[in-house]
Amino acid sequence: MATATQALQHYLEGFTSLEKTAPSRQHPWLRKLREDGFARFAETGFPTIRDEDWRFTNLSAIAQTPFRLVRETHHLPSQGDVAPYRIAGAACQLVFIDGRFASERSSVGILPGGVTVASLANAIASQSAGIETHLGRYLNIQRDPFSALNTAFIEDGAYVHIPKSVVLEGPVHLLFISMGHDSPSVSHPRNLIVAEENSQATIVEDYISLGGSGEKALCNTATEVVAGDHSVISHYMIEREQGQAFNISTLRIQQGRAADVSSHSVLIGGALVRNNVHPVLAGEGGECLINGLFIGSGRQHLDNYMLVEHASPHCGSRQFYNGILDGHAHGVFHGRIIVHKDAQKTDAKQTNRNLLLSDTAQIDTKPQLEIYADDVKCTHGATIGQIEEDALFYLRSRGIDETSARRLLLMAFAGECFDRMKEGPARTHVENLVRQDLRRIAYSSGPGEQPA
Repeated sequence: MATATQALQHYLEGFTSLEKTAPSRQHPWLRKLREDGFARFAETGFPTIRDEDWRFTNLSAIAQTPFRLVRETHHLPSQGDVAPYRIAGAACQLVFIDGRFASERSSVGILPGGVTVASLANAIASQSAGIETHLGRYLNIQRDPFSALNTAFIEDGAYVHIPKSVVLEGPVHLLFISMGHDSPSVSHPRNLIVAEENSQATIVEDYISLGGSGEKALCNTATEVVAGDHSVISHYMIEREQGQAFNISTLRIQQGRAADVSSHSVLIGGALVRNNVHPVLAGEGGECLINGLFIGSGRQHLDNYMLVEHASPHCGSRQFYNGILDGHAHGVFHGRIIVHKDAQKTDAKQTNRNLLLSDTAQIDTKPQLEIYADDVKCTHGATIGQIEEDALFYLRSRGIDETSARRLLLMAFAGECFDRMKEGPARTHVENLVRQDLRRIAYSSGPGEQPA
C-alpha cells in the first residue's frame, strides 16, 4: 500500500504537468491562484480524525491511494449511455467526463439573452477579466485542504452567469461522469455560478459513474455561488456514483442583500462521500435554506458538514437534514452556525433527523451554535430512531405487506425533504431517484423478497 507521502508525490507530479500544459497558464492571476492552492495543500496535507472538522471521517483510504490526474479520456460514452441521466424539462445540460467538458454530449438549448452556460476553461480563455472578479475569491483554502487541492488543479468545470433581472425557467443541469480506469484516478471539477441582482435560476449538479466499477476514483469538486441582491437561487447536489467512488464536494455561497438561496443535497451513492455546504449571509435581510437527504447501505460512509455564517443583521437560515442508514453504513451530520457580532436579529434553526434500519448502522450527529450577537433567535436539535412499530402495525392491519409498509414509511420520512423543494423538473428528478433507492432499501432490510 502506498504511503500518504508517496500519494502526495503523485499530486505534485500532476500539478507540475498541469502548470506546463494547461491552455490557461498564460493568465498570471490564475497561475497565482493555483500556486497558492498547492502551497497550502502541501503545507497541511490531508485532514485526519485529529482535526475537529473531520473527527468522524477517516480519510486514510484517500490519503494512501496514488490517484493520478485524468487529463484525457479515450473512451467517450455514447449518447445512449448518457440519455437515461438527463433531466426532462431542463433549460440546458452540460456533460463533463472526468472533470472535462464534453461538448459532443452536451445540449445548451435556447437560453434567454445574456445568459451564459459554458465550460469554465472556455470562459477563462474568452473572457478572463469577468471570471477573475469571482473565481477563487470566496472559497476558503486556508481551512479546507480539499478546497486548496481543487484550487491547485483549476482547469475546467461549469461557468454559469445569469444577468440582472433574468429569470431562467428550467434548471441548468450539470452532469459529471466518472469513467472507469485501470488505475486510481482523480478529477477536480471547479464551478462558478454568478447570479446578478433580481435574477432567478435553478442549478443541478449530478454526479454519476459509467464504464464499469474499475479502480478507485476520486472526484474533488468545488462550486462558488455568488447570489446578487434580491436574487433567488436553488442549488441541487446529487451524488449517486458507484461503490468504489470517493466524492468530496464543497459548495461556497456568497449572498447579497435580501438574496434567497436554497441548497438541496441528496447523497445515495459512493463509498466515502463528504458534502460541505458553506453559505455566508453577507447582505442584510438574506434567507438561506440548507436541505439534505442521505441514504446509505452496505459500508457506505456519508459525511455532511454545514457551516452557516451570519455576517449581517436581519437574516434567516434553516438547516434540515434527514438520514436513512442500513447495513453497516455510517452517517455524519456536523452542523455549525456562526452568528457574527454585527448580525443582530438573526433567526437560525438547525435540525437533524435519522433513521437506523439495522443494529450495525451508525450515525454521528453534532449540531453547534456560536453566537457573538445578543439579539438573536437560534435553535438546534437532533433525533435518532428506528421505524415506529405502531405505524408499521397500522399499515399492516390495513392489508399492506410489511415490505411495502416499510417503503411507505421511508418515503414519508424522505418526503419531508421533498416538501422543501420548489415544484418543477429538479424536484421531480430527485423524487424519482430517491423512490428507486428506497425501494431497494425497503426490500433489502425487510423480510420480503424483491420481485424480478
